[in-house]
Amino acid sequence: MNARIVTIGICAAASLLLLRAADAVEPLSTPELAEHCVFYFDEPDGKDAIFCVRYVQGFIDGAVATDERVIQNITTELDRDETYGERAIRTRFGRKTSRFGATVYADFCLGAPVPLREVVEKVVHNLMNRRFLDEQLLARDAVYATLRAEYPCEVDDDE
Repeated sequence: MNARIVTIGICAAASLLLLRAADAVEPLSTPELAEHCVFYFDEPDGKDAIFCVRYVQGFIDGAVATDERVIQNITTELDRDETYGERAIRTRFGRKTSRFGATVYADFCLGAPVPLREVVEKVVHNLMNRRFLDEQLLARDAVYATLRAEYPCEVDDDE
């Protein structure tokens, strides 16, 4: 059997196992995150505010790590027996990610280092917006929506 097919099968099986494990973790809701973040401005050194900051920081760190790894995996895959079109795609990946950062494909770009405090303040303001609470979003969806709205990627016309 082709080694590539075996590798793909193993990866698919591993992904299914990880999905089952991920289902075991109950996701944080937006109201639950807001209960912590409401203290961010009044008690910035309190445990609730720190929880809020660490949640946002963890979301960003996870997005960057995941996106970088996905891009590396795609680039490695395209390097094997790549066609002209695949090489063009790989080159475009490199240009776009070096210019905007790994999260460009997640539709938000923090660009030059943005102070965590600035990002958290924007997330907190948006969490206190009743729309997020009324929509019953998961906390990760609310943070993601904020990052996409507040830190859009500048795209050239030729991109």
